[in-house]
Amino acid sequence: MNDTSWIAPPAQEAPAMSHNASQNARRAMPERLAILYTRIALGAAFLSGIASRFGFWGKNAGYGNFSNFMRYTAEVNSFMPAFTIPLLAWTATLAELLLGIALILGIWPRWTALASALLMALFGAAMTISFGVKSPLDYSVFSASAAALLLALYQTRR
Repeated sequence: MNDTSWIAPPAQEAPAMSHNASQNARRAMPERLAILYTRIALGAAFLSGIASRFGFWGKNAGYGNFSNFMRYTAEVNSFMPAFTIPLLAWTATLAELLLGIALILGIWPRWTALASALLMALFGAAMTISFGVKSPLDYSVFSASAAALLLALYQTRR
């Protein structure tokens, strides 16, 4: 008789994983990567716009400087009184800076994503009023807003 029970206790079988738990485990990593990708892409887009308006991409790339950004803000918000343009430009810059950092770092993900979706929806609406719907569609403003909204909804599901 070849009894080895004195060496180690008999192995116990691990409980079988339920079908749903197995599916969730397989889906979890790609989902987390997609969420991370979305957060970083949206955050980087906000920060890239800020870099452009302060000339970090060079003076011939994007806005090149804040004066050009102020002119663009006036064009996008052509329906607003001229005295509101500096406030709108600086408010958008501050909002994009805070949201961009928060998205990348994952700070308050649900609220940050909701605020990002709202900011981009407002920007898209202003572009539509001033330039027509083609402009925000060409620049994927509504697509980015929708991605941010999905990101916010995902956070509430978790």
